[in-house]
Amino acid sequence: MSEVMKKEEKSLPTFRPVTDILEREDGFYIYMDLPGVAKDDLVIDLQEDDLAVSGKTSYPSPENERYSEMQFGNGEYHRSVSLSDIVDREKIRANLKNGVLELFLPRVEKTQPKRIEITSG
Repeated sequence: MSEVMKKEEKSLPTFRPVTDILEREDGFYIYMDLPGVAKDDLVIDLQEDDLAVSGKTSYPSPENERYSEMQFGNGEYHRSVSLSDIVDREKIRANLKNGVLELFLPRVEKTQPKRIEITSG
C-alpha cells in the first residue's frame, strides 16, 4: 500500500468540545464550542438518558502546499451528557451560531394535585 493511501486512511483527530452547563429555574443551558462545524455536519442524538453530540470539521487542503505547523483543521468532536428525569425530552432545542452550539433542556412541568370528583350512581 502506498504512503498516500496510508495517510488518507488515517482517522481524523477527535476532540471533546469545551462545554459550559448552566442550571436555571426553567431548565439547563448547555454551550459547546464547535469551531468550524457546519449545521449539516452536526448530529445530536437522544437515546434514553444519553444526549450525544458529534460534529466534523473539514477544511480543503491547498494543492502544492504543505503545512509546517497546523493547530486547527479537519477533526471530529464528540461529547455525551447524561440526562436526569427532570428534563422534558420532547422540548429540547438546539441552535448553532458562530461555532457555538446552544442546547436548551427544559424542566418537566410539575403536575398539579388533582381532586377526584365522586359521583353517586
